[in-house]
Amino acid sequence: MGDEFGILMQPDLIISEARKSDWRQLAGLYPAAFPDEDLLPLLKGLLNLPSGFFSVVAMNSDELVGHAGFTLCGVAEGDAVVGLVGPVAVSPHEQRQGVGSALMSVGMDALARYGAAKAFVFGDPAYYHRFGFTAEKDVTTPCPIPPEWREAWQSISLSNVETNLAGTLMVPRPWQVPTLWGA
Repeated sequence: MGDEFGILMQPDLIISEARKSDWRQLAGLYPAAFPDEDLLPLLKGLLNLPSGFFSVVAMNSDELVGHAGFTLCGVAEGDAVVGLVGPVAVSPHEQRQGVGSALMSVGMDALARYGAAKAFVFGDPAYYHRFGFTAEKDVTTPCPIPPEWREAWQSISLSNVETNLAGTLMVPRPWQVPTLWGA
């Protein structure tokens, strides 16, 4: 991965592939965006995977104002490559200005280029529906989720080819933590 992520979205906003040197700013971004959740252990685990994870950052001048991660996964009883979106965070003072949309656009395009047939996300339906995500019924989360959060498990097709996926999403170890799924 390299320059394929480097695009200019707004006059001072640049989306590019995350680098190890971004960690210090990422470690401040997530607690600011999600003060009631500790997503740093997940992010650190994903960043340390030898392969199968990529992430993009939004920079406004020298300030990291957004981040989105994407994990390549599989589905039990199948051989299709799929993607899992997350974690995603935007600095509170940059929210509702297109930063998250820019990160999602670049990341989803990259997932499709990597051959992912479908992308999944466990997140706010009001936010992810705007990108075309809908409630997922056939592929289940790797850990149980509370019934009241069922609509938060969503997916979107990334190809024109019909995919009849069913089974459990197979994820790397950092995602196999029940509390990430509402337990």
